[in-house]
Amino acid sequence: MIEPYDADRAALVSAQTALRAECAGLAALQTALATPEQLGHSFSAAVALIAECAGRVVVGGIGKSGHIGRKIQATLASTGTPAMFVHPAEAAHGDLGMIDAKDILLLFSHSGETSELAALLEHAARHALPVIGVTSSPNSTLARASTLSLCLPRAREACPMGLAPTTSTMMQLALGDALAIALLERRGFTADDFGAFHPGGRLGALLRPVCRLMHEGEALPLGTPDMPLSAVIMEMTRKAFGCIGIVDEHGILIGLVSDGDLRPALTRDLNTTRAADIMNPVPITTRPNMLAQEAVRVMNERKKPITSLFVLDEDSRPIGIVHLHDLLRAGIA
Repeated sequence: MIEPYDADRAALVSAQTALRAECAGLAALQTALATPEQLGHSFSAAVALIAECAGRVVVGGIGKSGHIGRKIQATLASTGTPAMFVHPAEAAHGDLGMIDAKDILLLFSHSGETSELAALLEHAARHALPVIGVTSSPNSTLARASTLSLCLPRAREACPMGLAPTTSTMMQLALGDALAIALLERRGFTADDFGAFHPGGRLGALLRPVCRLMHEGEALPLGTPDMPLSAVIMEMTRKAFGCIGIVDEHGILIGLVSDGDLRPALTRDLNTTRAADIMNPVPITTRPNMLAQEAVRVMNERKKPITSLFVLDEDSRPIGIVHLHDLLRAGIA
């Protein structure tokens, strides 16, 4: 008996087959990178060549390889490697003028025989510009014309006909990302650098230092150790951060009174009980350059999360305070 066609099951089988093919391609790429005589040596040389480049990485490619190239260009630029994309077809109609004598070319072509790359290769040869070619054909025109050729290992396309670029473009993407990350680490690119290139959206907010979100000056709820609880309550109510920082005669933070510290003390005499009698002498604080995402982690890592953090300078003097609500408004928490 012939079983009826199950469209849902067939779709899942196709998807799993495609993913297995692409995973196999990535595994082959990883093996090639780990083998110096296959891809490892040329990859390391490419990283060094780009790192020493005084200009930009000019990325090019046509079709699916072009889409991959645009993504790699964006990743390079956002991780500290100046890069731009030049469409090979437009290059022959004036865009070659965008390429500087200090630039380096990074060209993508699965076959290595893409005719539209000719103008870029001729321009590179004429002006002695280094070319890094990413292709699956080691004997192709692109490979032969390149200063360095990054030849991807052969792998079966996920397409059942073996025609649609699938596994091959996945491998191009992975190799381009690997280049970007290797360059990032070589340059010592930090989270602060990353934040400077990503000021917008939630990612930008996560990478923003707390000094850009904190309240300063007269907004700070501060008091002295001898301040009576009646005055502590007034200051906490007026500033509305749910806490008050206690500073000594030198302005150094020596403790903190929170709502949680205050509530059990309300049965005491509010005029004779001092802030020093109920304060927490070891409050959790932060520094101005702590990233907002790290501040959220600090707030939430305790059994009882805290909602405000005092920001201290190098001498432990309060220069600001950041509240959970500030992080919520910034789209972080």
